[in-house]
Formats: sequence, C-alpha cells, structure tokens
Amino acid sequence: MTAPADLTPLAEAVECEFMHSYESQAPGPTYTDLGIATTRIGGGVALAMRNDPSGGYWNKALGFGTTEPFTVQTLDRVLDFYREQGVDQAVLQLVPSVLPAGFDEVAAARGLEPGSTWVKLAARPGDVAATQTRLRVAPVPAAEARRWADVLLTGFGMPTGGLTDMLAATVGQPAWRPYAAWDGGELVAGGNLFLHGEAASLNAAATATGHRGLGAQSALIAARARAAAEAGCRWLFAETGKPAPDQQNPSLNNMRRAGLVPLYERRNWVWRAAS
Repeated sequence: MTAPADLTPLAEAVECEFMHSYESQAPGPTYTDLGIATTRIGGGVALAMRNDPSGGYWNKALGFGTTEPFTVQTLDRVLDFYREQGVDQAVLQLVPSVLPAGFDEVAAARGLEPGSTWVKLAARPGDVAATQTRLRVAPVPAAEARRWADVLLTGFGMPTGGLTDMLAATVGQPAWRPYAAWDGGELVAGGNLFLHGEAASLNAAATATGHRGLGAQSALIAARARAAAEAGCRWLFAETGKPAPDQQNPSLNNMRRAGLVPLYERRNWVWRAAS
C-alpha cells in the first residue's frame, strides 16, 4: 500500500463522523429514551448516552488533535460535558501523537486511566482481496433492517431494543452502506460502511453464533470495499482491538488477510465520575 505521509487525520475523521452519525441521527423517541446528547469540541466529538444499555460503549469522545491541537482545556471541556449529562463513565480515544506534554499526570489528576489499545488499519478499496463464501452477500433491504441490527448487537454482546432502532436507522441513509450475509433465507451476519468524502470506514461487523467460520466477514469486507470504490472513496479504514500477546482477534486477522494494513495503535482512556 502506497500511502501519503500521514493518514491519521483522515482515519480519525471518518471514525469520528460515523460514531456521531450513529448517535445523533437516532430516531426521536430512541434518542430521548437512551438519553443521547452529542457535541463538537476542539475538532472532535463527545457522545453521551445516559441510559446506555451496553454498559458504557456509546459514551465516547474521539477525533481530537487532527484539525487543531488537543489541549488540557479541550480535555476539561469534554469531561465537563459528561458531568453535565450525568454520565458515570466515558472513553476518550486519543492518538498518542496528539497528546500534550505530561499527559499521564494530567490524566491521572482528572481520574482518567489507560485502558485497552485499538489498532487502526487502512487500504485502498481496490486493493482489498476478493473472497468466496456459500453465503449470499448483499445490501440490507429496509424490511430486514431490524434483524440485521439485532445480529450485530447480539454478536457484540449488546442488548437489542433501543440500540436496534439506532443501528437500523442507518439503512437507507445516504452516507451509509449496510451489508448482510444470508444462509438461505436467514440473515446470519452483517457489517456497516460509512462514507465521508474520500474516506470510507468499515464498522459494526458481527456473525450469528452457529454461522461463524463460513467466511461471512471476509466476504462482507470485500463487498463493502467494492461499495467504497463505487462511491469514489480513495481510502478504506477500520479499527479493532489489539489482542494480548497470547491471544488472537479474529476481526484483526480477517482485516489483515483482506489486505488492510495497520497504521497505528491508539489508547482508550477511561474516565469515571467521582463517587
């Protein structure tokens, strides 16, 4: 993969925007019931879900340091937002290169702790490998939007219900390209694609228990890469957790086999409200 000097701003921007889109465009009743609030701060976004049924995944802030410096003042504004929203816990996803000097001490003083590490990957859409599976892979029709959303949520260990409404709302939206895999007439796997200018982002991929090992995710990566190319995107990005030295992350393995190349690693900083 021949890449420009630094794809970080593009990679962070597309993730920032797809997360903002998921939450800010949730249907009205769902938006209210989940207690969603979003704001843009310092070139990034802070997303709050006061009644997050997943246990906190949807409370996160990201996208900082690419269009303007990430400062201690920006950090304080983000944390003030979460306090104002009555959120008990949030994750700040910060690229190491944007952190101000002495950040470990700054973070500790504000109750932030280093958490898991994610890997950011990239490829040109046309370089993603084609793959074969006996499953049928195609865009998600509106009639199966909720089934598709439920498969994704169950695969991630998240409850269905309000989150189903939020994910299903992306089906048919101009910036989104949801895809699924079917075994006969049964929808058994899915993944989403978000388009943002010259960048596209693979996200929200999962396969139902009992249908893993059939190549669904590799086929879904390839299908979404084709959709990104057809939309005129020059770069395809994704992110997933970095496994421990003695463990494997199947999602990371699938992406690398498909031709996505690791760009950098990013720490999740966990903030918890003072009790």
